[in-house]
Formats: sequence, C-alpha cells, structure tokens
Amino acid sequence: MTTDLEATPGKVKRLPKKAYEAELLRLQTELVTMQEWVRKEGARIVVVFEGRDAAGKGSAIKRVTQYLNPRTTRIAALPSPTDRDKTQWYFQRYIEHLPAGGEITLFDRSWYNRAGVERVMGFCTPEQHQRFLYQCPIFERLLVEDGIIVLKYWFSVSDSEQEKRFESRLNDPMRQWKLSPMDLESIQRWEDYSRAKDEMFVHTDIPEAPWNVVEADDKRRARINMIAHLLSSIPYTQVEGAPLSLPQRPATTGYERTAREMQSYVPDHAARLEKGNSRASAAS
Repeated sequence: MTTDLEATPGKVKRLPKKAYEAELLRLQTELVTMQEWVRKEGARIVVVFEGRDAAGKGSAIKRVTQYLNPRTTRIAALPSPTDRDKTQWYFQRYIEHLPAGGEITLFDRSWYNRAGVERVMGFCTPEQHQRFLYQCPIFERLLVEDGIIVLKYWFSVSDSEQEKRFESRLNDPMRQWKLSPMDLESIQRWEDYSRAKDEMFVHTDIPEAPWNVVEADDKRRARINMIAHLLSSIPYTQVEGAPLSLPQRPATTGYERTAREMQSYVPDHAARLEKGNSRASAAS
C-alpha cells in the first residue's frame, strides 16, 4: 500500500518505447539549440535534481547531457563533506560550482541534502536544519536577483516502485554500486523522509525558484516531462552559427609515419572476438 502522499496514485502505464525514443531525440536536439543560446548570450542556469532514492534523477541527468558540450554543461555531484567543509558556511562548497556566463550546472543532489538525508539521518542538528530552512530561500533569491535561472525538480516515486528498483539493483552486479546501506535505510524511514520533504517544500517552494514535481514511477515519462518543462522554462532562441566546411587537405611535404614496430599498440582483442564468432558460426 502506498503511504506517501507525493506518490502517483494507481499503476502508471509505461510510455511506449518507440514514442519515447522519438520524442527524447527531438527534445535532446532542442537542448543542443538551447545550450548554444546559453553560450552566446552568457546566460547562467542552475538545475537542481532532488527526490527519493532510485527515483531516476541520475538517468534523467544522463539524458539531458547526452549530446551537450561538457565544457558548457557540468554535473555537480558532491561527495560527503570533509572535516574542513563542515566548518564552512553550509552553502559555501556549493557556491564554487555555480555557473559562470554561458554555462549550465546540473546539481545531482544539492544543498537540499540538509533538508533531506541530513535531517532524517541525524547528520545535522535541529538548529542547523532550522537555519537552513531560513537561509535557503534567501540564498536562492540572491541567485535569481543576480540573473541566474534556477530550476528545481523533485522526482517523486511510490514506495512500491522504489522497492522494486532496489531489488533490481541488488540482483544486478553491474548496478550494485548504486546501492548503499543508507539507500536501504530509506525504506524503513519512508514516512520520515515524507515529513522532511513536506516541511522543506513549505519553506523553499518560493515564487522566484519554485519546486517542480516530476512523477517518476515511469522513468520514460519522467525524463520526457522533465526535459520538456526545462526547455519551456528558458527563453532561448535559435542561434545562427558561422557556416562550417571541411578544408581541402594540403599536398604532402614528405612526411613519413614512424615505423609501427617502434611503437606499442594495444592487443587486437576485437580480432580474437571476431575469430571466436567465426568458429562458432562454422560449428553451427
């Protein structure tokens, strides 16, 4: 039984793969157009990804950045704070990752750790938590007043779907690294996280930087909906770039390539694979 009020009621029908892939590619093409506008106009964009564990934040970020220039669009996924970090003003270590002109920063988790995992797991004091709820809206208003576009997305997933995804990761050696004891602890603390999230929204869902909830029981729908909203929230236009063409290769000036035996090459693993497949085909 789903107990979280943020979760989608009922079973969500999965978006058909063909429709999803076609629309995703169209939206990713628009993201490239948007990024070029950001670069030319010197715009600064911050996108915050928050939500439940296994809600699909990472996979959404992957689709957003798939075709974008990593020099312009950066992902900030900060590790646990060091002892030195803990002595700083809480927002200090996030500030250095804010975008300069012509840049986009995607925060894979953000300063909202204090309102979520730190609050629930007791990694901060009640006083630190209350100070965060007071300072965070001020901090974000300062960013917006300085011209930074701030978009915040909360990925909402039901308790049953989260548990299903945890089980999938637990049985997949390629994805077990995505699970931590703290992730599994979130199952037992589901309602604690719900209360923390509700309190966070009360204080930080401000007009200058509102929360946008992404229903994420179907990852395909979540990605499409989130990217479409992102694009609709940025006043970008088509930017005409300088026309490019391949130059003619100049005539040789007598250069001779270094003899192969004088260099070290990686073994031709592909050739061994190809040979093995040929033998298997012949045997069948």
